[in-house]
Amino acid sequence: MSGSAFVPTRPITCAPSRAARELGLKRGEFALAVQLGRIRTVPDEGGGGRRVEWAEIDRLRAQPGFPGTLGERVRVVGTAEGAALMEIPAGRFTRLARLGLLVPVRFYLNRYRAVVWLYLAEDLQQFAADDKNAPLLKGRTPESLRGQLEAGVDLRARNWRGRHLGFLLRQAEAPWARAGAVAALLPPIEIADVVRDPYERAQLNRFRAALPDHGAPGSPFAHLAEQLMTAQDPDEISWLRSDLAHAVEQVRAHAPAPRPAARHAGPAGQAPERHSRPAARTAAGHTGREEDLAARHTWREDGPAVRHTVPKAAPTSPTPPRDHEPGPRTSRPNRGLRAWLRRRNPRAEGA
Repeated sequence: MSGSAFVPTRPITCAPSRAARELGLKRGEFALAVQLGRIRTVPDEGGGGRRVEWAEIDRLRAQPGFPGTLGERVRVVGTAEGAALMEIPAGRFTRLARLGLLVPVRFYLNRYRAVVWLYLAEDLQQFAADDKNAPLLKGRTPESLRGQLEAGVDLRARNWRGRHLGFLLRQAEAPWARAGAVAALLPPIEIADVVRDPYERAQLNRFRAALPDHGAPGSPFAHLAEQLMTAQDPDEISWLRSDLAHAVEQVRAHAPAPRPAARHAGPAGQAPERHSRPAARTAAGHTGREEDLAARHTWREDGPAVRHTVPKAAPTSPTPPRDHEPGPRTSRPNRGLRAWLRRRNPRAEGA
């Protein structure tokens, strides 16, 4: 026997949970890293979702400062922590976020049904380090921006939707999946108005991207989250409709929606046997369904009519006898009449 020991080979890919443990990330941090493109995934050949190649894990491990650098790139902070990170008051931080200058990457609903927006710490640090943004961090807010705030502008939800759409498009590979990513942010009535064909709409619903869950289905938390994740502004709905129409138009040429197969006639143009007429079966020596029903529901001519039966052909009556050709008479009525007369008049019998 050979002295070499058997060394099992490592599989090519691993599950996301295993990859998160190998990279020292929590479940939410790993999912965000995938959305941001920090970690590359591949489709599972068995149809079980996304997987991570071991080569990708080795690449990330080889980066300088691992695992601290990878964890810092996916760290999220709220308003208070973000303001401290940028060294500005929390009120100014909120105003910058409402104006759309700071784009949230996540949100959740607290127990008071208040929306808590989360931001990438890396994005905030880059914004604060840019000299062009110094007037926004210190001093008086420009007049044009103050007017927007007084008008009640709040672009946090819209910016989150735009960023999340980028996540969905980055993970979409099939043509219908890209169309489903755009449809995920539109109300159903807008989708039905853009995609009129029912088979295309059914295919689109199959590939429509799922949005994050917030609360039990039908709960107030879920309703509020659904409003935040659905396009609200008319101009936002307009460009999403345009993108959806363009995506569906492209997918029609490459992967049209499946439709039910048309029914074809049998050989030599004959209809299938299940569609054959009863008269044809009768001619072949079998009793047709209509004839069977008529035989089972035969009634007297003076009886009530029977529903759902085929009327029988009226019997051909013989030609009535002419005056000089009287028809045959039976003797039974004559014998009965004579017997009755005898009983009525006994003297007639003696005569």
